[in-house]
Amino acid sequence: MEKTLYIGSDHAGLSLKKLLIPHLQQDGWNVEDLGTTNEESCDYPLFAHAVCRKVLENDAFGILVCGTGIGMSMAANRHKGIRAALCTHEFHARATREHNNANVLCLGERVTAPGLAVELAKIFLATGYAGGRHQKRIEKIDI
Repeated sequence: MEKTLYIGSDHAGLSLKKLLIPHLQQDGWNVEDLGTTNEESCDYPLFAHAVCRKVLENDAFGILVCGTGIGMSMAANRHKGIRAALCTHEFHARATREHNNANVLCLGERVTAPGLAVELAKIFLATGYAGGRHQKRIEKIDI
């Protein structure tokens, strides 16, 4: 079964996005890069919205990268049904999947070491949602 993952970045996250893609592909993910493709200054919300639309349309996962990860997470979480999490620690990546059923991982290239970013992505994508007592909370997110 092919696992598709949508990834996007602005110019400030481009290098980290490029570094992540081969690691994700090695783990069996079909990675669809929705931009940006160059280092020209661009607006992160455009890429956040493109990734979130694909995640929602295909019941998939997404990864968004900008300088800090904050802007991407703010833009992504404007979409009903998206639960985007800015993760900076392995526990964040695991807990947000287990407890929050996050479907988009946000990373900051300027604040996250490359090796840690790869590890966060792998943990996020490998961790399942625990459901149970957490589901009632998830249902209260979208208002």
